[in-house]
Amino acid sequence: MTTLFDPIQIGDLALKNRIVMAPLTRNRAIEGLCAGPMTVEYYRQRASAGLIISEASQISPTAQGYLDTPGIYTDEQVHAWRKVTDAVHQEGGRIVIQLWHVGRISHTSLLPAGTVPVSSTARVAAAKSFTREGFLPTSTPRALADEELPGIVADYRRAAARAIEAGFDGVEIHAANTYLLEQFLRDSINDRSGPYGGSIENRARLPLEVTRAVVAEIGAGRTGIRLSPQTTFGGSAPLDSQPQALYNHVAEQLAPLGLAYLHVIEGETGGPRQPENVAAFDYGDMRHRFPGPWMINNGYTREEALTAVASGAADLVAFGRPFISNPDLVRRLRENAPLNEVHYNKLYGGGAEGYIDYPALA
Repeated sequence: MTTLFDPIQIGDLALKNRIVMAPLTRNRAIEGLCAGPMTVEYYRQRASAGLIISEASQISPTAQGYLDTPGIYTDEQVHAWRKVTDAVHQEGGRIVIQLWHVGRISHTSLLPAGTVPVSSTARVAAAKSFTREGFLPTSTPRALADEELPGIVADYRRAAARAIEAGFDGVEIHAANTYLLEQFLRDSINDRSGPYGGSIENRARLPLEVTRAVVAEIGAGRTGIRLSPQTTFGGSAPLDSQPQALYNHVAEQLAPLGLAYLHVIEGETGGPRQPENVAAFDYGDMRHRFPGPWMINNGYTREEALTAVASGAADLVAFGRPFISNPDLVRRLRENAPLNEVHYNKLYGGGAEGYIDYPALA
């Protein structure tokens, strides 16, 4: 019987176990939106994970939505990330970077002067962005013109190439949590007409074009993608008029690409896996349409994760906040040891406290 602690091959990546460190925004980038020395230590401490998915990292200067989040589009950022990937590899770990464009979940103070957030729509999100003045309502976006979208695809492609240059084992395309790619997917947000609006096929066009471009650049075996069919994070409610049909279609279109994995947030991001305020969703039906490695995420306990892998319901399980407070989470799960508590007031921004000072087991 397969266990959570067995090795697995996903695409080009050989993993030593099926425990994944989920992408976790920590807002500790230094000058130039670069990963700093503390970030090197943070990821090094957690290299026992079968796979680390780095914190979301913007693909361009106009893709940022929160203060002090790292980028992957300049030489300085690539050089800084190389220190992280080297440290993880020296510990025997594997790490991919999550490629991020926040779309309308942003504030003008975080963007180049004279620019505003961009999206599938010109409607403002019912959400907040973390700025130097704290959490502020997001700024009103402008709708991208159809002729601008090849440039967005090119930004993802360049960022993927930069990631490999920085030593990452691959990339995860962030198409979840109502950021830019999901702003095109959902008809609750996407109010455009033309080739990128209206039908399910049209709304899925941009995320699929991005994925195919990244695959063409670095190979399918080094490419994963993250989806969140039920989340209302970022002020997207209702979700979509046909969420099951939408995400089933995306899974069917991704299937022939041979991706390393599909990472699915079940339920509400950071909330219940069976939320009461949104339509039910059949994740098994969606998985049936994607034959590749299936990664699940959202508040899984040790017992739930063990059962999911043993039953074949998932190939990998991603853990978020338990990895923040337990750098040796893999050992703790294996030994069924107690977990450190998360310091919630230290999650976003700050220094070493609540970042690299959580104790490992003796």
